[in-house]
Amino acid sequence: MPPLIQRAALWRAGALGLWALVLLASSVDGRLDLLLRAVFHPLVALAGLLLLAVALLQLRLVFGAGGRERGDRRQGRTLLLTAAIALLVLLLPPAPSFADLAGQRPRDETAESELSFVLPPAQRSLTDWVRLLRSQPDPQLFEGDPVRISGFVLPMPDEPPQLARLLVRCCLADASPVGLPVRWPGGQAPAPADAWLAIDGVMGLDKAPGGSDQLVVVPSRIRPIPRPARPLEP
Repeated sequence: MPPLIQRAALWRAGALGLWALVLLASSVDGRLDLLLRAVFHPLVALAGLLLLAVALLQLRLVFGAGGRERGDRRQGRTLLLTAAIALLVLLLPPAPSFADLAGQRPRDETAESELSFVLPPAQRSLTDWVRLLRSQPDPQLFEGDPVRISGFVLPMPDEPPQLARLLVRCCLADASPVGLPVRWPGGQAPAPADAWLAIDGVMGLDKAPGGSDQLVVVPSRIRPIPRPARPLEP
């Protein structure tokens, strides 16, 4: 009988077990909130449990008839690389830059044709404001409304930075940025790109590059905040 280290079933069990640990740990430590909508988190946990079951089945083969199976060197290298990647994912949690990602993704141009309800101004999130302004494009309707929003600083080409959020239907792979222009004190954001800010203020009117009126956030208070535990919005 070949040594344990030469048993292909043992290598497969180890690699599958590590990936099961990655999925299960990610389901409880909050890292999925940076990558995936919360509605899909149970699927990740279920996939981890299924991988763990398969790993245990492979482990049984080590001490059964399948324990005589020898893996070739190519298979061994592949399984070793797979296990190493799983370890790196466990040891190095994701820290995505939302500003960099938003700069590489097309803007979300979808608009709600009809809104089923409208929150009071001070209760609207940044995303609520974006959707409302697209469904009611007359900016004068909202001039002077109070604003309390939060988001990350998103640099804009040839324009002042915006305060933005990422919308996802599933995960970061389909993320689209939405943002609101801000009349920053001094013309520049008080924090670098990707920093998270909370802004209290009102909606004001400025001239867009084409000469038309556009709504901008006029801050009365700007404060830095930590990145939210669930920064992605549906």
